[in-house]
Amino acid sequence: MIRGNGTAFCAGGDIKQFARDLQSADPATIAAYNRRFGTILQRLTRAPVPVIAAIHGAAMGGGMGFAAAADITLATADTAFSLTETTLGLVPAQICPFVVDRLGAHTARRLMLTAARFRAPEAYRLGLVDEVVDDLDAAVDTLVDRIRRCAPGANALTKRLVTDCTSVDMTTVLDDAARLFGKVMLSAEARTGVDAFLSGGSPGWATDSSRAATEEVAPQ
Repeated sequence: MIRGNGTAFCAGGDIKQFARDLQSADPATIAAYNRRFGTILQRLTRAPVPVIAAIHGAAMGGGMGFAAAADITLATADTAFSLTETTLGLVPAQICPFVVDRLGAHTARRLMLTAARFRAPEAYRLGLVDEVVDDLDAAVDTLVDRIRRCAPGANALTKRLVTDCTSVDMTTVLDDAARLFGKVMLSAEARTGVDAFLSGGSPGWATDSSRAATEEVAPQ
């Protein structure tokens, strides 16, 4: 099971680390660091046991990657979701193939290109969340009881079969995404976006009206 410790499941990447990375002139080093997260997500999808993500508070950026990579995703109703990378001048490199696989290319593009913020009921409608719950502990216990009725060996083989049925060359995609992230991280846009975030200001491309538009997306 994947679960957050504190008020949020995962609030995204370490922006202070991003700021330190901006001091580097080595895209390959940044790409290698970025690629490690893709490896973690790949291991979740390839694990021979069911992976449950129990989400509360917020799942931003990489947090949505965990939600998308898990086999079963539970969330409390007030959980906030957003793909925030483009607001920082970055790209959702390692999580992109997992989000696309979970939501489809069109929905993934819409959420990535608008950095839309939405709550768990909308995430359920989109297919990112499998169940919206009031009590995560009770919901996880019920789910684990159901899983235990299934033979572990059969589950492992079934999970591998499903992955094979829907597989793309994920390793190549993630390698290319890491190299892209290494290049983008050192761009002027990324420097502007990260500096604005850390200073509490707004990057030059963000207007008051555009920020308001990305704050909340009502269920459709």
